Amino acid sequence: MTAISSYARALAAASGTAVPTATVRHVHLAERPLVLVPLAMAGEANAPLAAMVGTEREHPSLLVVPQPRNRSLRFAFAARLAEILLPYVLGFATDVEELKNGPRCLDAPQLIVPNQAGVAFVRLFGRSTRFRATTGDHAVEPSVPLLGRWLTFFAERAEIPGSSLMRPATEMLSLHWATGQSGLEDANLAALMGWIDPPAGVDGPTAARLAEDPRHWPPAGPTTDPRFDNEVLTPAIAAYDAVTETAQLPAAVRRLEEALHSQLQPTWDLVWRALDRLRELPAGASVPGRWEADRSRYTGFHTYLVDEGLPQARRDGAVAAASRLNRMEQAQASYDADRAFDDPLVMADHRVTGEAFLGSVVAVDRDRRIPNGSGKGRLVTRPLVTLRTEDAVRLAVGMKVAAAERRRQECVIAGVEPCDAGLLVTLEVQKGMGRSAVPAPGTVPEVGETLCYSGVLAESVRSASMPAAEDTPWTHGGPPQPYEPTEQDTAEAWE
Repeated sequence: MTAISSYARALAAASGTAVPTATVRHVHLAERPLVLVPLAMAGEANAPLAAMVGTEREHPSLLVVPQPRNRSLRFAFAARLAEILLPYVLGFATDVEELKNGPRCLDAPQLIVPNQAGVAFVRLFGRSTRFRATTGDHAVEPSVPLLGRWLTFFAERAEIPGSSLMRPATEMLSLHWATGQSGLEDANLAALMGWIDPPAGVDGPTAARLAEDPRHWPPAGPTTDPRFDNEVLTPAIAAYDAVTETAQLPAAVRRLEEALHSQLQPTWDLVWRALDRLRELPAGASVPGRWEADRSRYTGFHTYLVDEGLPQARRDGAVAAASRLNRMEQAQASYDADRAFDDPLVMADHRVTGEAFLGSVVAVDRDRRIPNGSGKGRLVTRPLVTLRTEDAVRLAVGMKVAAAERRRQECVIAGVEPCDAGLLVTLEVQKGMGRSAVPAPGTVPEVGETLCYSGVLAESVRSASMPAAEDTPWTHGGPPQPYEPTEQDTAEAWE
């Protein structure tokens, strides 16, 4: 938690309403996202109990597993979910654009779940279905393993900072508003929305307290409330188990559907309300670029599956795991930089820590030329720009910085010295001036211009040099065997 976010939480607690911590939206919102609100049976390892799913707010589909301990019914649930999710996901693969490095879909699917626990459910559910056999003993519908591969893809993308292919509503809201409660309490979507969008005449703390009462707002954890389990769910499942005549099954199933609908509908409505609030914010300048990357990932994975690609392995090898970690660190650095340069409120966090500063240009040496270091006497243009700032600057000499207003112009800190009105920071401009010996007007900051420079750059995480998979050292298990699904994968327990 940063100083700015702590201050915002203190303001929220004092005012009784959430405080904005962003001026723009830092996530992509699809025009037609697929919302998935899952429920799992308490005490069982990721046993699906029900789900409300769909792309239309007024017309959700309710899927119910009458007896979650029955494996056949659980796979039937997976097949019904596949009937809804797969047409939506695959429908974006028909319209493509041709680029130099290959085709890319014009749009991509987006999966929205209520909270991080929903992401975990999708991850485990995908693992539990992607290896299933479609022939032989315990065969499942052909759509079930395909569903599992796509759910695993979404869960893996949810781990990548900045990706919007699957996002939990609580995380998106917390990125843009601060509440007067703890981060753990913010994981409850109803409580979080109580601070951000409370009912008329009710303040945030009161709305949040009501939201934590399962009688008013059933949890979508995705496990259900113990009182509901004991008083409603257990008797309804017992009534289903007690059915001895086929004619009685519809009534028993209907009883369960009505009970579970009452648990899912409030969260379903909250997710759509959260999307409405997020749409009120304009998208940040870097959001379309990150969505292009998501579209490329979606296109690549779809092509992989069309070419009969294998299901994702249960575990990465040492090199693959290290490469994935490095990509995630790079994505986090890039996302942090994008958010800071898109949003002055986010940049304020870095100004507090000294990683950025706001200053006024007091001097410019536009015509400065220095040897290029080749030893051949050639000169290069390297203007000096001096700014006066009152911010606390904790950036070392030689560190690369860029201005939010001139992000493509790379500078290096040449000196920092105190003055009567704060600090004088001298920057050497190295890029973004054109190729002429004398920079054209406007390519170098002018005296009197106010700029915010930051050292939070996407290049702050360097790519590590990774060996090829076949060169994995013995200390990390040696070269991995090429992955192929085995009988052990197919027979994996539902967990």
